[in-house]
Amino acid sequence: MSEKDSRRRFLRQIGATGMLAALTPFSSLAAQEKAEERILHYDRKFNAADKIRVGVIGFGVQGHFDLATALKVPGVELAGICDLYTGRLENARELYGKDLYTTRDYRELLARKDIDAVIIATMDCWHARMTIDALAAGKAVYIEKPMVYKISEGQGIIAAQKRYGKVLQVGSQRVSSLGLAKAKELLAAGEIGKLNMVNAAYDRQSSIGAWQYTIPKDASAETLDWDRFIAATPKMAFDPKKFFWWRAFKEIGTGVAGDLFVHLLSGTHFITNSKGPETIYGTGQFSYWKDGRNMPDVMAGVMQYPDSPEHPAFQLTLQVNFISGTGGQQIIRLVGSEGVIEVNGNDLKITHSIMPEAPGFGGYDSLFTFPKAMQEEMTKEFNAKWTADQRKSKKKEDIIFRAPKGYSDHLDHFANFFESVRAGKPVVEDATFGFRAAAPSLACNDSYFSKKIIRWDPEKMKLV
Repeated sequence: MSEKDSRRRFLRQIGATGMLAALTPFSSLAAQEKAEERILHYDRKFNAADKIRVGVIGFGVQGHFDLATALKVPGVELAGICDLYTGRLENARELYGKDLYTTRDYRELLARKDIDAVIIATMDCWHARMTIDALAAGKAVYIEKPMVYKISEGQGIIAAQKRYGKVLQVGSQRVSSLGLAKAKELLAAGEIGKLNMVNAAYDRQSSIGAWQYTIPKDASAETLDWDRFIAATPKMAFDPKKFFWWRAFKEIGTGVAGDLFVHLLSGTHFITNSKGPETIYGTGQFSYWKDGRNMPDVMAGVMQYPDSPEHPAFQLTLQVNFISGTGGQQIIRLVGSEGVIEVNGNDLKITHSIMPEAPGFGGYDSLFTFPKAMQEEMTKEFNAKWTADQRKSKKKEDIIFRAPKGYSDHLDHFANFFESVRAGKPVVEDATFGFRAAAPSLACNDSYFSKKIIRWDPEKMKLV
């Protein structure tokens, strides 16, 4: 009964955030006679009890996507946009009206009384300063991942959120994913036995995926406000690549670790309830995109997670390949003692492989190397001890779960954020969760450059 009660409580919790999978009870999954494909039922109602006016700081690629998604949530209105490139401010007025408030100084936007919340989608090096300034100005904050540019900045943001008491949500949308919620439930239900390994990959196969974004014809130190841009960095000579391809440069961005490892970590931590790893190792190379960048285009990470109240010990491997013959993939594979949950975007597949109760005997075994009389004697003893059923592997068919067509975890993430702003409910990804995903990701960079294993305390959230 306690297992049933626990499952009911979990489903109620999921329903409270708008994600409810009304499926056959898990106790019946093992009894399925053939593989099935099921659609995850989705019944979210979007309400707008109060108007929320948002400002955007950083109107680049992600800033455009974030704003467009945020405005799909009922009751959300745009109040202003800040960007350092004049062309993007012109683009903002073309998209949202010539009377839209625009500025190149984010502090002016924070000073406006008609703005309730801000979306911060800037270069990584500005994240911490802008987030703390926004909280101090009384604004709710949606800060893009990674939450911080340096590990040393994390505790400051956590403290600022507590001090000012404003809503802060980190923008790793997989934490609001319907599919990941189902993976979380399946893992907790023991569908794949005891977890021991997670393999996570986020590959790409395009120049745009490798951050080679188009640079505007009018790019100059004046049109990009270069002096203001480098106020958060070591002094640098003007270079439009560093402004528009900033993820590729360690002086400004955090490379594949901050861009993509953090997605894989936030998803893994959500599914497993993990607080993080204890040891971290990162390695990388410059394989294809030798375009002046100083952050690798192929990178791997290995992390060891300790045995904890939340989960058994497991190993996590991370992979990003920016010239991948796969055509690009985005997968988290949770490997257990009895099967695998493979999460692909918002969909997942469960496959099983269950060892027989009886130990291995015969076949590719040392038995046949013994004298014939001993082989016969030992075989007779084995058959007397173990029944035919105990010697067979148990079968459980594959099951595929799919999110409904048109489902968006990005929209759900913003809906959850604005619901927290309106009702004061806890966010789905607070500063502590965001830091616990960002810090091990950034530690992969530290390991890569130092060629050392990094040790991390996941409870105290500090380097050891």
